[in-house]
Amino acid sequence: MPDAVTSGQGPLDGRLVLDLSHALAGPHAAMMLGDLGARVIKVEAPGGDETRGWGPPFVSPPPGGAADTESTYFLACNRNKESVTADLRSPEGRALVRRLVRRADVLVENFRPGTMDRLGYGADRLHLLNPGLVILSISGFGHGGPHGDRPGYDQIAQGEAGLMSLTGEPGAPAKCGVPIADLLAGIFGVSGVLAALLERARTGRGRVVRTSLLSAMVGVHSFQGTRWTVAGQVPEATGNQHPSIAPYGLFHCADGAIQIAVGSEKLWHALASVAGLAADDPRYATNADRVGRRAELAAELEGVLRWASADVWLERLADAGVPAGRVRTIDEVYDWEQTRQQGLAVRVDHATLGPITLPGAPWQFDGGGRTRHLPPPTLGQHNDSVRSWLDETDETTETGDGAGDAAAAARDAVRVL
Repeated sequence: MPDAVTSGQGPLDGRLVLDLSHALAGPHAAMMLGDLGARVIKVEAPGGDETRGWGPPFVSPPPGGAADTESTYFLACNRNKESVTADLRSPEGRALVRRLVRRADVLVENFRPGTMDRLGYGADRLHLLNPGLVILSISGFGHGGPHGDRPGYDQIAQGEAGLMSLTGEPGAPAKCGVPIADLLAGIFGVSGVLAALLERARTGRGRVVRTSLLSAMVGVHSFQGTRWTVAGQVPEATGNQHPSIAPYGLFHCADGAIQIAVGSEKLWHALASVAGLAADDPRYATNADRVGRRAELAAELEGVLRWASADVWLERLADAGVPAGRVRTIDEVYDWEQTRQQGLAVRVDHATLGPITLPGAPWQFDGGGRTRHLPPPTLGQHNDSVRSWLDETDETTETGDGAGDAAAAARDAVRVL
């Protein structure tokens, strides 16, 4: 597929993603597909994705540059994309979407259920235009049920799905420090898209992949979910201590805190040896015993740890093979050599801001992956280039809902991965 912008390398190199989404869950999913090498065209309303206004912080271009500022929130979830503006309700916008749908492998949207149908972009219509299209639809609370039409906002979903009851100190529900419901909905959506693309390689047909913020939160309940569904226990928040393993959590030293994870009896004996505790103390004989006396054990352990610095204890614990680590601030993470070595920060040249650093993609591939990342686009930055590309690749005259659409459907019916 000819590209107006080179997509670089990656498993999805040569695939086209049409991003009709906004805010975070959908844009995060589309960005991940771009990180995997796909070309992503983001269609924004003339006023732009609302995250362009989410701040502070906003970043200003260098002196002498453009007057507009950029939201760091938008920058976080829109790398490796091109931006075109269109009113999806206007004839011109509808024509643009049709042209892109015919060429796309994946379409991403996160409107409230029913919105795409009301706009004239229902799944049946889209698959008439392109039978091979994989559609990712992300909602707040699912695509049916008594709460299916509710708007999806991350913190509300964290509360409704039980996550906040598990987070923070006992009796003080707390949200996660990142919009985890949005992010995980995007990640689960991408896994469904990749499976649908594999299926399309066999069948030539695309399908609709649906997920939601609620689904994402319930999908990561893990052992906290089975505590209720199997054991009949309602989990509660335990702060920075693990509810089912001890000692496992945050502990204070002379000059700060470290985290220690003792996940086996072997590790318990190793930690006891380093800390001068009695490994065979009957109060702490088994993990269940230690969990039952979690607060008592934590106080005893911290009484020892407070005699030396975090650096000293981390070295001693490492020598003994006991998993432990620091609690880093965000700036320390990006200054950490391990982060840089793993490619978890990427440098891009933004159209107005110049060189900026972004969080990088969370995977690597043998033989190399995407070698060049595109900066998050300014609003409508690719209006001309995308439309020119569409003009160059048109094989039939755009004729709306008639013969042109039928011809496109027939032509696209044989398209596979």
